[in-house]
Amino acid sequence: MLDREGFRPNVGIILLNTQNEVWWGKRVREHSWQFPQGGIKYGETPEQAMLRELEEEIGLKTKHVKIIGRTRDWLRYQVPDHFIKRDVRGHYRGQKQIWFLLRMVGRDCDVDLRMTEHPEFDAWRWHDYWVPLDMVIEFKRDVYRRALHELSRFLTRPAQAIPNHVRHLRNGHGPRASNPPDQANTDPEKK
Repeated sequence: MLDREGFRPNVGIILLNTQNEVWWGKRVREHSWQFPQGGIKYGETPEQAMLRELEEEIGLKTKHVKIIGRTRDWLRYQVPDHFIKRDVRGHYRGQKQIWFLLRMVGRDCDVDLRMTEHPEFDAWRWHDYWVPLDMVIEFKRDVYRRALHELSRFLTRPAQAIPNHVRHLRNGHGPRASNPPDQANTDPEKK
């Protein structure tokens, strides 16, 4: 299901614990870390897709989380051609995402990475809200930055000021990764 511009509707999930740390998952057999995300199926609302993906990818049910906020609009990223599978090349350009900020009201032991036959993650941890985006595949970094920044308005602790390095990167300044991601850091866009 693609829109007219070639973007697939998708949701992204930023899950917080009580200390405003974010849930950070390591992709199966890769060296990259990311937030849960997934496609919106035909007939689903973004919220329904988010709850389904949350359960499929990390085993949490509606009773384990509270929705705090969401992005106002779609955030888009383009997928470089060499990451797109041959069978979906052509009109496909990337993903457009609605990002949700959730508060975990369950316990850490409620997380189950083996809910499906094909798990997305093989490890996870809690991390400071301003996660190191150099661990995210390069073409998704700007969307992560924008989602974290937009959703930070919902954080309840005043100590969550935007660090200088994030502020500079958001404004298009500051250091950029000079090396392209290696093959171990691929994202097959299988969702």
